[in-house]
Amino acid sequence: MSQPASQLDQIPDRDPSETAEWRESLDAVVRQAGPQRAARLLQHLAEHACRAGLDVPPQLWTPYLNTVPTAAEPAYPGDLDLERRITAYNRWNAAAMVSRGNQRAGLGGHIATYASAAWLYETGFQHFFRGKDWGSPRPEAGGGSGDQLFVQGHASPGVYARAFLEGRLTEGQLDRFRQEAAGDGLPSYPHPRRLPWLWEFPTVSMGLGPLSAIYQARFNRYLEHRGIKDTSRSRVWAFLGDGEMDEPESTAALALAARERLDNLTFVINCNLQRLDGPVRPNFKIVQELEAQFRAAGWHVVKSLWGEAWDPVLARDTEGALTRRLGEVPDAQFQTYATRDAAYIREHFFGAPGADPALRALGASLDDARLLELFHTSRAGHEPRKVYAAYRAAVEHRGAPTVILTQTVKGHTLGPGFASRNANHQMKKLTVKEFRALRDLLELPVPDSAFDGDLVPYAHPGPDSPEVRYVRERRAALGGPAPARRVAAKPLPAPSAKPFEALAKGSGQQEIATTMAFVRLVKDLMREKETGRRWVPVVPDEARTFGMESLFPSAGLYSPTGQTYDPVDRDQLLYYKEAKDGQILNEGITEAGSLADFTAAATAYATHGEPMIPFYIFYSMFGWQRTADQFWALADQLGRGFVVGATAGRTTMTGEGLQHADGHSHLIASTNPAAVSYDPAFAYEVGAIVREGLRRMYGPDSENVFYYLTVYNEPKVQPPMPQGVEEGILKGLYRYRQAAGTPADAPRLQLLASGTAVHWALEAQRLLAEDWGVAADVWSAPSWTELRRDALECDAARLRGEDRVPYVTRALHGAPGPVLAVSDWMRAVPDQIAPWVEQDWTSLGTDGFGLSDTREAARRHFGVDAPSVVRAALAVLARRGEVKPETVQEAAARYGLDA
Repeated sequence: MSQPASQLDQIPDRDPSETAEWRESLDAVVRQAGPQRAARLLQHLAEHACRAGLDVPPQLWTPYLNTVPTAAEPAYPGDLDLERRITAYNRWNAAAMVSRGNQRAGLGGHIATYASAAWLYETGFQHFFRGKDWGSPRPEAGGGSGDQLFVQGHASPGVYARAFLEGRLTEGQLDRFRQEAAGDGLPSYPHPRRLPWLWEFPTVSMGLGPLSAIYQARFNRYLEHRGIKDTSRSRVWAFLGDGEMDEPESTAALALAARERLDNLTFVINCNLQRLDGPVRPNFKIVQELEAQFRAAGWHVVKSLWGEAWDPVLARDTEGALTRRLGEVPDAQFQTYATRDAAYIREHFFGAPGADPALRALGASLDDARLLELFHTSRAGHEPRKVYAAYRAAVEHRGAPTVILTQTVKGHTLGPGFASRNANHQMKKLTVKEFRALRDLLELPVPDSAFDGDLVPYAHPGPDSPEVRYVRERRAALGGPAPARRVAAKPLPAPSAKPFEALAKGSGQQEIATTMAFVRLVKDLMREKETGRRWVPVVPDEARTFGMESLFPSAGLYSPTGQTYDPVDRDQLLYYKEAKDGQILNEGITEAGSLADFTAAATAYATHGEPMIPFYIFYSMFGWQRTADQFWALADQLGRGFVVGATAGRTTMTGEGLQHADGHSHLIASTNPAAVSYDPAFAYEVGAIVREGLRRMYGPDSENVFYYLTVYNEPKVQPPMPQGVEEGILKGLYRYRQAAGTPADAPRLQLLASGTAVHWALEAQRLLAEDWGVAADVWSAPSWTELRRDALECDAARLRGEDRVPYVTRALHGAPGPVLAVSDWMRAVPDQIAPWVEQDWTSLGTDGFGLSDTREAARRHFGVDAPSVVRAALAVLARRGEVKPETVQEAAARYGLDA
């Protein structure tokens, strides 16, 4: 029978006879020894080929066993008895802290996650996680970088418990878990903004932790390759849940990590087989699915599934029947085994219909106690020797990132009411009976009398106990406490005035867009001797759209491998230049990846003691709308830098349409307290804002904010900066041009505008004066949001008895006539300040979906072009009786507004 067609047929075979013999040999093994034996031979051959360095496709699945064989496990370097007692205290205090909080105030919290992951963390804290002073010759000067720990959010009680044992937290602080209003409580999850000396990375918005960890490891390499900081001894550890891996962001950058050979990165995925409501893969196996996904992406995969009790049983599995059965049982069924008696396990695991006789015989040789140990508790993730072996395999691997898939039981040690129960994520406290059982299991010296009160007690062996001394000695050997956040970076020197003066002079007769003005400014700032190399341009494959290609040959695009090809445009001045020490991070079409890059750079002042000045420039519509959750995490992480929404506005992008026309990002940004938002109209405003941003974020009194600017791609003549407007630019409002050429008794009004809409307002000012005899002052409002925030602060101050008037109220005080605001954003953006404007208020905006057309047609459609502004102004004045009502329709007819 002829062989079916194969892709390999396209490759000439120099010895078809030999190939046929190999196929025949395999067929013979299948006939004589069975398909399982044939499959095992192929697995061994494939593994041997990989170790020999042959170019063969990787296996996507391996048997459902530990990757590190028992015989290859390294000797455990610690004192296991002491470490078990230390872990017992941490387990107890984590559960006590959450339970006490719920008994007092019903504040929630999670117990089961840390219970399943305790040894995953404790083994790392004792032997792997490096503190900030590890390897630093001068710890007193700020130390090094240490390792970066992305702690699974729901496991935070265990980290607090360990910090309590170390003496970094007090019993009183544990009792203020989830009670932050007074200022000294512990946040629910890892929140650097709430506990900035402990937490470095916010992780509880599931999916963002894995993505951020990859780009953090990548940015560590970037700093090293650019000669800014030696991060070669830092490792990024990301602790994740198996259910969390369903989030698209969790796996979005796996290929990047493998492609760039980030062997400074380790994922530890706690496969307790449960998510919040039930099993992660009820009818399948999440470990095998994740293994295939990571192997296909190019990661080194270490499976750590079975505890020591399984070792002798698996050693007797000479026919492979047990291994096959473990690999075919769906996760939800295995979860059930962890809660049932020995008879059930015998019947349904070993004695299932069609079970291999060798499997039945193996089951019959095990007594009930051994069965319960195997299926209820013996998981590799609960045993320090197994965890240590997996971690050692990860840190010693070179050339690829590592993922450790470790199996645990959710709610381990918490008793039958918690362990493996579908609802255990929502269980917030243990009963006294359950705490007594936990005490006995952990062998803690908590007397019965300690349970007489209303609250279960904390347990601490004492500051001079062997346990605490051991913990402190181990952390000292590894470079100090972890996790820990430390800010040791010094202020950056202010840049020279020259780059800003260039924008302040205006563009003469040349028309340039504010996008180009910003790019030119940054290009000049990147030439600054002392701070130029600290700028980190981040762009998601739109650099040419934003006129940034001039940076390619001068700054270079970062590539860890340099440029291994001859670029197609090498003979051009602005060619595409990649370099190992390149400055630009061009991430391809991934706003999520770009923002993760930006976050790593924006927090390097704390993570590495190296202040960097990142600017992330993106297609405006695809920034806040797509990645607002990441911007929230950036704020939590106390990031600093410039975020630039280019090609902004609902009507400024000619022809692009509904999916591209951004008229609402400023509204989304206004919800982020750390985002200082501006919509500048002129190049000199861009310069003033950036200069102030550098002072606020990198000066002597640095603030934990980031700047958000929207810039436009509409070329305009850029005027010189008027005298005395800088304060108004930064506060958000100043009078740009007063009315002129109208009688003193002419009807008056105030036109407020931001961004490119200032140009419509200026044209409307001319038309109102020339065609209707109306005098209008034009105000530039670079920040509606900053005006509102100032007003809110004043309102709060007045409630405290202080006499404070909002800046917007003071600026407009006495200005004659009503106020009409217009922008290329939906009306809700300028309407933010309406309550604090004493004049009659009206606004125009671009509410609704964008559309494809010319700028002029789009602006007429939304009613924001200059003639539409004129009609709206006349309508406001008509309502006040200051112009005749019919004037409104006359204007509409004159300008063709009803056509």
